[in-house]
Formats: sequence, C-alpha cells, structure tokens
Amino acid sequence: MTSLPSLPVLADDDSMLSRKFGREVANYFSGSPLNRVSFLRGEHDFLNKAFAHPSASFLLMNGLSPLGKGRSTLAYVGRDAVLPLIGPEPFKQTEAEQIRNFNSTVDKPVILFLGLDEKNKGFSFKEHSGNPYFAVDVTPRGTFTEQANGVIQTVEKDGIAFITGGRHMNLSAPEAAIYAQARALFDWNARNPFCGGCGQKTMSVNAGTKRVCPPTDLAGVSEGAEPTTRAECPTRAGVSNLSFPRTDPTVIMAVVSADGSKLLLGRQSRWPPSMFSTLAGFLEPGESIEEAVRREVWEESGVRVGRVVIHSSQPWPYPANLMIGAVGQALPDGEKIDLGNDPELEKAKWFTFDEVREGLRNGIAGLDEPAPSTLKEGGIRLPPHTAIANRLIDAVINGFLTLTPKI
Repeated sequence: MTSLPSLPVLADDDSMLSRKFGREVANYFSGSPLNRVSFLRGEHDFLNKAFAHPSASFLLMNGLSPLGKGRSTLAYVGRDAVLPLIGPEPFKQTEAEQIRNFNSTVDKPVILFLGLDEKNKGFSFKEHSGNPYFAVDVTPRGTFTEQANGVIQTVEKDGIAFITGGRHMNLSAPEAAIYAQARALFDWNARNPFCGGCGQKTMSVNAGTKRVCPPTDLAGVSEGAEPTTRAECPTRAGVSNLSFPRTDPTVIMAVVSADGSKLLLGRQSRWPPSMFSTLAGFLEPGESIEEAVRREVWEESGVRVGRVVIHSSQPWPYPANLMIGAVGQALPDGEKIDLGNDPELEKAKWFTFDEVREGLRNGIAGLDEPAPSTLKEGGIRLPPHTAIANRLIDAVINGFLTLTPKI
C-alpha cells in the first residue's frame, strides 16, 4: 500500500460548524505557510525593504520548473544570486512610475512576492513581520536571455537543479502550496504578454499579480523626450478582469448510487490500464456548482444526479484551476450509464464500496507512476492521496454520507 503523503493539516477547531459538519478538509497544493499580505503588494516601499532584507528567500523557476534538492524539496537562494538578473532595487519605483517609464522593447523577468513566513520574525514593516519570500522567473527570454542563463549556471550545483517533468506532487504539503502559487502566477504572466483588450504589449506590476497596458511607450524615444502615446485600451477604464490572474473553476465529483452502496467512476483511454477516477469538468458561465455537477455527470456518463453537497476544494496549478469537490447522489431512475453524449470517457462503471475499498488499500498510484505491486488482477487503480479525487472517494467510503451531527 502506498504510504500517505504529507497533506495540509489545519489547526484544531471546536467551532459550532465543525461540530455539526466535521473538520474542514484541506487538500494538497493548499495550506501555504506564508501570509500573502496581498494588500502590501502595491506598496513599493514595503517590497523594496523586504527584497533587501538579509532574511529574504528566493525560489527560482525556469520554464515553470522549480529549483530543488532532489525531487521532494524546494531549494531557495539568497538575494545575491538574483542581482545579476533583476538588479538591486527592482521595486524602487511606484506602480505609476513603472507605467510612465514603460519601454516595450525592454524585457524584464517577473518577480513575485509570495508572502511572509511569520514563524520567523527577521523582517518587519509597520505591524507586519516575518521572513519575506519571493519567486523569480529565470526562464531565458528576449533581452535578458544572457543574464538569465548566467543565473541558472551559477545556482545549479551539487544536489541543486531545476526539477523538470511531472507535476511535482512529491513535495511536502507546505512547499507544494508555495510552488502552486508561484507556478500559477508565472504561467499567467507568461501567457499574457499582450493585452486582451487591444493587443498591445503589457507589463507586470503589483509584485507579479497584475498586468497593465500602459498608455505611453518610451520605445524608440530619445533620452529626455516625451513618450509616444499608445492606442486606446478598454482595460484603462475602471476595473478590468483582463488585468488580474485568471482562475478557472472546475467541478470534480464522487457520485453515489441512489441506495448509497455503489460509486460511479470513469476512465479515459489515455490512462494506464485499470485506472479509474471521479468525473470532472469545467464550470460554465451562468451555472451554479450544483448545476455543473449534474450537467457534467449526465453529459459524460448518462447518469442523472439529484442532491449535490460541496465537500472541499483544491487549487490546481495546471495551469490555473480551482477544483471544487462535491458529492452527488444519483436519482433512483437515473443510474443507467450511457456514453453516447460526450466522448471524453472510454468507460464508466458503478463499483461496489468493497471494490473501491480494495482499490484504496492496494491500487493507489499517480498517472506517471507504475502500477503498485499490491494491485490485484481485476482490481481498480485509483488516484494518489494528493489528488482531490482520492480525497472524495475516501470520504464517501469512510462515512461522509452517514456523518451524524454532534449537536
């Protein structure tokens, strides 16, 4: 049996809600140990002081691959390692000054402020204290290719290298959450070098969590001359959702039979033999979570679902999803499987709870892992504990449906 990996652990909670509904569930990629203090991302004085503080730690990522020690531990570097790429005062200017000095011919690496580690009080700003954490995208690009390559060559040494391939689900839970935050934001920045409103080049501000389309450009302008005026853009008026990171809500659901004795699981043709999982799909505009669960289950399997209950959620940085985990129950006359609507699934099947228990005991493995030696012939292979699909299946099998309120 695969050992249970590190998962986020929430503080003990004896609140009224926990007594009635059970403890809150925290999934892998959540549970960051850092306080994001997001309201300080726009304060250049705070960012500049945090960046310069000796306790600051920097996570480097090259092509979305993090710097690490082996495959299970992230590696952080100090400020000196990134100075050749980003300079000594990358946050010296206010956002307004950065926009005013925008030059579309000069490429700059994205620098993220991830948050403060409040367990360590090395740095303080007003009433906030903790060791600052940043992430820097050192992927060689454009005008900083040479400097980025220099940083990469310098930091890669014995036992430290960029972890390539896979989904990095061997990290400890706290580091997985830090990695997920950095990966999602770097990916969003890399995907949006041009404005979705007018097509002109954008720039990163707000410590990597906002992109703006400047009204002027210093490209081709002689020193001291006025910048050229760029074309009008709708993102410059009011709040624009094109300026901020995108998160795509996705429903993922464990569907139980009407009598509560079987679980509906499906498989895709590209998966390893005997691999099954819960059904999932994107939430559509103008659709509630519960409606999305019912629609996706019917479209993919033909099964009709009645009552839907939210279980938990999981940030999924591939590239920017929020997996909303739910448990649904099939209608008594809606359990017939029909794959004729949506061709996504190769197979869908009702499994007894005993069959699923056997899979949880002996069939746990990731998509990119070999089948466990404990998997019996005819048994089912299920997702790892770090996947919310596994947590939903485990919850159903271990009493989520029959939880008795304590008050």
